[in-house]
Amino acid sequence: MFITFEGIEGSGKTTHSKWAAAYLEEKGLKVIHTREPGGTKVGEIVRKILLEKSTPLAPFAEIFLFAADRAEHVAEVIQPALERGEVVICDRYIDSTTAYQSGGRNIPKEWVGTLNNLSSQGVLPDLTFLLDCPADVGLTRARVKGGAPDRFESETGAFYQRV
Repeated sequence: MFITFEGIEGSGKTTHSKWAAAYLEEKGLKVIHTREPGGTKVGEIVRKILLEKSTPLAPFAEIFLFAADRAEHVAEVIQPALERGEVVICDRYIDSTTAYQSGGRNIPKEWVGTLNNLSSQGVLPDLTFLLDCPADVGLTRARVKGGAPDRFESETGAFYQRV
């Protein structure tokens, strides 16, 4: 089974996905907990680029990096785990790309859909939890967790309303 957790910054995706993974492991299931961007060695490099706010990144460059991360993630982690009969729990997946790149960055939804289809290689979640949270509450939570805000945590309220 492939389960994803989606929501804006600070909505609790990481916390809840870790709780779900721990719960399923307690029930005796083999669980892979992963995230996007990230989840592979290449993905962690891509993640650093995507979150670094001091270097400007064009919206199309951003979405292509997300797509490259996903293609690697599906090929190296998600698909092999599913083929072994394991449960995969992922913190973000194609719904985040749709919301952030189409809504937030104004890339046409059809283009985002095409890239999502290509990069996911047809691997879709069996279940998605959408953690709904007002943008201002989520951003406050994300910004208080410590460290300098990343590229997405630094976005405006208007960006998050579009997301």
